[in-house]
Amino acid sequence: MKKKVIVGMSGGVDSSVTAYLLLKAGYDVIGVTMTVIPHDEVYDEREGGCCSISSVYDAKRVAEQLNIPHYVMNFKGIFERKVIDYFINEYLEGRTPNPCISCNKYIKFDEFLRKAQGLGADYIATGHYAKIEKDEKTNRFLLKKSVDPKKDQTYFLYTMTQYQLEHTLMPLGYYNKDEVRKIAENIGLKVYNKPDSEEICFIPDNDYGKFLENRIPKKITEGYFVDTNGNILGKHKGIVHYTIGQRKGLGIALGKRVFVKEIIPDKNLVVLGNEEDIFKERLYADELNIIPVKELTEKENITAKVRSTMKEGEGTVTPHNDGVILEFQCPQRAITKGQSVVFYKKDLVLGGGIIKQVF
Repeated sequence: MKKKVIVGMSGGVDSSVTAYLLLKAGYDVIGVTMTVIPHDEVYDEREGGCCSISSVYDAKRVAEQLNIPHYVMNFKGIFERKVIDYFINEYLEGRTPNPCISCNKYIKFDEFLRKAQGLGADYIATGHYAKIEKDEKTNRFLLKKSVDPKKDQTYFLYTMTQYQLEHTLMPLGYYNKDEVRKIAENIGLKVYNKPDSEEICFIPDNDYGKFLENRIPKKITEGYFVDTNGNILGKHKGIVHYTIGQRKGLGIALGKRVFVKEIIPDKNLVVLGNEEDIFKERLYADELNIIPVKELTEKENITAKVRSTMKEGEGTVTPHNDGVILEFQCPQRAITKGQSVVFYKKDLVLGGGIIKQVF
């Protein structure tokens, strides 16, 4: 019998080609579009919005062209609890969250996988640019970088467990983006040139500050900008509007370039400093997920990135208490509490965690 795979179809070119490739490989393919935006939020109707109503229609049209079933699944409740509430609470605590990682952890590779298996699926599949392989020597599943370094999405996937990796397919890890668009064009999919969606799906205008003000107006209060010595420099409009390393949009003129160095939520202060003040070498992270082994037991030489858009830096990772101390050879810009650090051994994802302290 054919193996059944349920593909998470967003209406974009990547998930559409994923469905096609798996169909071509002989799988019994079903397309599912996840709706996650709560009823009181505004849908992102720009072309390319991953969670817009128009994207549901795009996914349905692609499914019709491929002659596969297509369904819509409602994940609004759990998305509200696990992604949006987390997003809000992290900003109130002076940290900068990564909702895409949270969505992957709790929605796509957890709740979606459970629902898919309830429908008899052997696998779920997504249009992520990453590779899943099995190490026959250790009998563990591995997460590896995509062949397309510009599109590699392993940073967002480091939370995947062995069970999730075993039951997930990601065929696009072996293609570059241009090849994927060409495949879509060749088989007549209208989404072949659809722009990628890069904004946070539940914030249509990409203005997260306005989103937070609408959601929690009574919890956002003005406070003070201070320098590194604690001297008051002026007023800020609420700590949720700022992140470590930020220079633009501060709303304060000091006659020189200044950057957000630190956020102190219990005092409602935003500390400003010079650019050199936002470069750090060491961090502590916990909430770890280690992939090729059960746990780290000794110091490892690795490369790591502290934001999805940053280049990897060389360094070491050392087990410490329930987490790790990561030390870079060269100082990294704007290491930020609440963000994830992901560490690699060449193209292999060793693991990652949430940044809790920066030294």
